[in-house]
Amino acid sequence: MTGLELMAGVLVAVLLMTWLARRLHLSEPLLLLGGGVLIGLTPHFDRVSLSPDVVLLLFLPALLYWEALTTSLREIRTNFRSIVLQSTGLVLVTAVAVAAVAHALGYAWPIAFVLGAVLAPTDVAAVAAVADIMPRRMVTMLRTESLLNDGTALVLLAVSVEALTTGEPFSWSVTVWRFLESYAGGAAIGAAIALVLIPVRRHLKDHSLHSGLSVATPFVAFLPAEALHVSGVLAVVTCALVTGRAGPRLIRSDARLEATAFWEVTTFLLNGVLFVLVGMQTPAAVRALTSISLLQATVIAAAVGATVIGARMAWFYTVPYLVRLVDRRSRQRRRRIGARQRLPLAWAGMRGAISLAAALTIPATTADGQPLAQRDAVIFITVVVITVTLAVLGPTLPAVVRRARFTEDSDEAEEEAFAVRQLARTALAELPALADRFPVPEATLAHIANDLRKQAASACHETTDQALSRERQINATYALTTELLDVKRAALNDLRDQARIDDIVLRRVQRHLDTEEQRLSLRMSMLSNSAHEAGERGGAT
Repeated sequence: MTGLELMAGVLVAVLLMTWLARRLHLSEPLLLLGGGVLIGLTPHFDRVSLSPDVVLLLFLPALLYWEALTTSLREIRTNFRSIVLQSTGLVLVTAVAVAAVAHALGYAWPIAFVLGAVLAPTDVAAVAAVADIMPRRMVTMLRTESLLNDGTALVLLAVSVEALTTGEPFSWSVTVWRFLESYAGGAAIGAAIALVLIPVRRHLKDHSLHSGLSVATPFVAFLPAEALHVSGVLAVVTCALVTGRAGPRLIRSDARLEATAFWEVTTFLLNGVLFVLVGMQTPAAVRALTSISLLQATVIAAAVGATVIGARMAWFYTVPYLVRLVDRRSRQRRRRIGARQRLPLAWAGMRGAISLAAALTIPATTADGQPLAQRDAVIFITVVVITVTLAVLGPTLPAVVRRARFTEDSDEAEEEAFAVRQLARTALAELPALADRFPVPEATLAHIANDLRKQAASACHETTDQALSRERQINATYALTTELLDVKRAALNDLRDQARIDDIVLRRVQRHLDTEEQRLSLRMSMLSNSAHEAGERGGAT
């Protein structure tokens, strides 16, 4: 089987399974995983193996970059302590708990710690697939945790594998030093790459070059960090956060729209492909299991899976309460959440392709050339735990979120409405001076000013009925305008079919019509959201 056949088969599976999941309202990761298992059982694909380098060097930088680029830096700073504790302390606690259970079930401590390090991190793709149903603060904590805990787990894995293959005793002091060195070095490289690329972006005028540089950036940050044996994860995340802070002042709108569209499609496909590839490895992991029986391995995997879930639950219902005893500042007391609201954070512990890639990096032999015992069992257990967490935690998370009964997160909507009003007021203040510079007709100027006054007063004092009426008017206006654009497109095609215009002219005019529709769609979306939020606030009062 050629790589092209594999690529085509996996992409078709991603599109088909995603369509089916959305049509039947099922869990996308779980259905993609199941589709991958079915593909892995077919004779044509049963020998396909997932290279860890593909995940760690191709998939991981791209996914980390986009997730970090679209994460709120302000929310990260606000929740920094919780994020650091989850992405470091929780990883270590989970690794130790898994190692203890594996050791109790007959595994030597070195291989048990390797298994713990493999299963310690949550997966950025798995978390991203389900996290958006939660309030902004919770989403930020989960997304950032899944971005950073890979770095912690990979350092722990490297130290554990070294102890396993060389026979040297495991050292916590060495591990802590490696961790600090890896994180500090990765963050420094990521920040340096971003600061180098920012002036480059400032002088780029071609939007295609901007988009191309956006694609290359995560790999430019990741590869030097990995070559210097520091955290490529931290390098990509830091680079994305610094770039995201400076990006709005550097990147033109056409380049930004093009890059955003590319990353949305690319990350959708990469996430889907990863789940399918993990599913495809399940039959191979069963076939490769020779060190112990399938029943024994399944029992151990079930115990380890329960430990992974239980360790996370125990963390979220103990550590935050211990922190409360130490930090009793009024600002922190206002930010506290109850046990019911804490459950979704504890429940969102899905594992994914990163754990499988980490398991596959375990060498097959020791430093003296002896076969590494129980490597096959570690890979099998990893696949089972990934499947269990995706099958149990992912589909039930929406119900857990509903049971948490989060209060409405109105801050984001209020900030958006405030921004729209402030921008309109600023533009109104500058309008007379700008009108002197440009020969705009008085009627056009009055129309622009009227629109700005409406925006400046939007979402201020509307009743529910007024808001709903305005939303209906907005929807009707959008429907009418889009129908007119369709009429224009039909007329444009007729002119081309009658040979009255050339295909090049058609595409050029068509691009203007498409841009007009996108601009209209964005404007109508903002107005509709503003009206809808005003209606919700009116209904609540």
